Amino acid sequence: MAMSNIDPFAYTSKVMQLTTRPGALLVVGDGQDKANVMAIGWCHLGVIWNQPVCVVYVRPSRYSYTFLEKWGQFTFNLLPPAMQDKVLLCGSRSGRDGDKFTAAGLTKQPAEKVKVPVIKEAIWQCECEVIHHNDIIAGNLQQEVIGRFYQQGDFHRCYYGLLVSCRGDREAIQAI
Repeated sequence: MAMSNIDPFAYTSKVMQLTTRPGALLVVGDGQDKANVMAIGWCHLGVIWNQPVCVVYVRPSRYSYTFLEKWGQFTFNLLPPAMQDKVLLCGSRSGRDGDKFTAAGLTKQPAEKVKVPVIKEAIWQCECEVIHHNDIIAGNLQQEVIGRFYQQGDFHRCYYGLLVSCRGDREAIQAI
């Protein structure tokens, strides 16, 4: 793969297309030897406080939540559609029960600017430092959304990650 630095907004429509199907992979860790990968289908790329950000959503019940709370860094990785089975595997089990990188056949690779790894097989890798977080508040949410996504009351926390590095394989992204 020909990975190079990339404008995080150059391929927004392709990135959002991949985020919804097959899904994105969020990687968190302790900056040393522990890392976890989880599948996510919700993400936003944008600008806030005059800075580029990636906003991801993680429920407090998820294993990744503790890493985000304690270490405040994450990477956002997109695999090519042909690797959808790896994304599905990462979304079907908890990192508490075993190493999902090994189970999915994914390779951790050191990131350039954060201590959390990126996924070597990804065609899009963004490195983020959490600059803000807030919780989804039930009282501010439509009942229809609560009924559809929050029947158990496990509301997401929104993590605003400052995009400190973004790399991609332009040819692979354009081919989607």
